Amino acid sequence: TCVLLVGLFASGEWKTLTGEMKSYKLGEVSYAMTLFFTAVTWQVYTIGVVGLVFESSSVFTNAITAVGLPVVPILAVVVFRDKMDGTKVISIILAIWGFISFAYQHYLDEKKLNNLEAVPVSAPAKEDRHTKQQAAHNHCDMDMIHNIL
Repeated sequence: TCVLLVGLFASGEWKTLTGEMKSYKLGEVSYAMTLFFTAVTWQVYTIGVVGLVFESSSVFTNAITAVGLPVVPILAVVVFRDKMDGTKVISIILAIWGFISFAYQHYLDEKKLNNLEAVPVSAPAKEDRHTKQQAAHNHCDMDMIHNIL
């Protein structure tokens, strides 16, 4: 936020804010409220995303962010009466596709993990040392994937 404010004042863009405010269709107060609440919501969003990374994982955080992507253009159309154009429709479709791909991959990983747990282990006398080490290594990899997701 501080970097953005420095950029705003360093570039001289702050001089045009009063003109933008006066030409805003809904009025100057609505313009100021929109800027203020946009800044507040972005701060809350950023803190929430960082907290989600620390509490779960960055992969899960990206999935949650992907779920929120199609919501923004829809809310812009509903709240601000913005026009729904082709770019917004494509971005909504891609965001939904990305989240479904993530969820399906999570399902496949979980199914694979469950199948590995269901396979009976052969008698220790018949296994050699290399096979045991490989099985333990594969199980650790799946545990790591499961913990990440």
